[in-house]
Amino acid sequence: MLGKLIIASLLTGIISGFFITVYELLIIFLTHIIFMGDPFKTIPTLPVWYLYLAPTVAIFIVNYFVSKDKYIREYGVNEIAESISENRMILTFKTLFLKIITSALSISSGFIVGTEGPSAGIGAMIAYHIHRFFKLPTMLIKMMISVGASSGVAAIFVSPITGITFAIENIAYQFLKQYVGYLILGSVIAFSISVKFLDSISFHGSLGKIIDYHYIMPILLFIPFITVFVYLYLFLKKRLLHLIDLEIFKNFHKYRNIIFSLIGGSTVGTILLIEPHAAFSGKEMVIHLINYENHIPLAFIFMIIMLRIIGTTVSIYSNAVGGMFLPLMSIGALVGYGYGELIIEMHYLPLEPFFFAAVGAAVFMGVLMKLPLTAVVLALETTFDYNVMVATGVSVVLVSYLSNLYFDIRKKYVTRADKIQDA
Repeated sequence: MLGKLIIASLLTGIISGFFITVYELLIIFLTHIIFMGDPFKTIPTLPVWYLYLAPTVAIFIVNYFVSKDKYIREYGVNEIAESISENRMILTFKTLFLKIITSALSISSGFIVGTEGPSAGIGAMIAYHIHRFFKLPTMLIKMMISVGASSGVAAIFVSPITGITFAIENIAYQFLKQYVGYLILGSVIAFSISVKFLDSISFHGSLGKIIDYHYIMPILLFIPFITVFVYLYLFLKKRLLHLIDLEIFKNFHKYRNIIFSLIGGSTVGTILLIEPHAAFSGKEMVIHLINYENHIPLAFIFMIIMLRIIGTTVSIYSNAVGGMFLPLMSIGALVGYGYGELIIEMHYLPLEPFFFAAVGAAVFMGVLMKLPLTAVVLALETTFDYNVMVATGVSVVLVSYLSNLYFDIRKKYVTRADKIQDA
């Protein structure tokens, strides 16, 4: 049995690494096909009607496939594991390939969703089939899905420790002592493959283990600052658009997905027209904000924040196939960079905006996805800077506490329509 588990973990890591690499490269390829080149260069030259048509047609195609196979939709890794172990979900190879295609189409057409959710799901599906191939005991389904999820996240982020922590915090905590070795094996193997082809999120201004105590007061002030934007995101997502969803569901139940596809396509088209950098997953934006000290006008930063908050929320309701990890990181990075620029304008302290961008990216994601440990590990693994790690650890705990005073934050938010479809 031990030999089977080692081989199964190795195969999961190898296959996940290759699948995730193909998935990421497919997104890049489709993006260049849809927008006829580098979207940030070509979008300003494309006709307005095309910017609205491309995402609208893409999300209609995605919703068509979702209507044929509901398991293509974005599910939490823990939800997948629970459903499979209770025989409520069967993941076929067809579902695996359709998930890759629909997610790539969603992201490449401009919808503001990330790659980590589908990557974890793809890894989980691969692990599920390897579990069946080796005829492993039913009690090991959750463990193997954890191996697959960690492998997928490790590959897409080119960060093995983050992948391991993500799986542990989402699903595998009960297996930690007994099975963490297999998570490590799968994650490291998947990482070693993807690192040859994909770029990681890295922080060039690392101070290593040196602690700069000048950051203490600015970080304490940053906590209520970023909390305001967490409240804003939750208000728009859970209150305003949820009410719209209920009204549409109540009055136009049969046409709900069509209506939200039109809303989603027109919203993404508008965002592409206003500022292309406010669309897509946000990975390039995070890398740029945490590494380059360029003066960015505050008004421009906060405009992008609002566009991404609205776009992310609409993308969820439109059934775009993707995760929230990267989009939330990008919003947090923008909030942090804006805070740094604000401090500079007020002549408070000569601190670098990209430092707060790195902290904000990890904190915003950690709070809204309820992954505080993953946030801290991600901050350390991407920056190798203990100032960022300490600031993230303190901030993610306190901002989570302040946010939960008024909002019930869940790892996966389900709409009314989702509940009916799953019934």
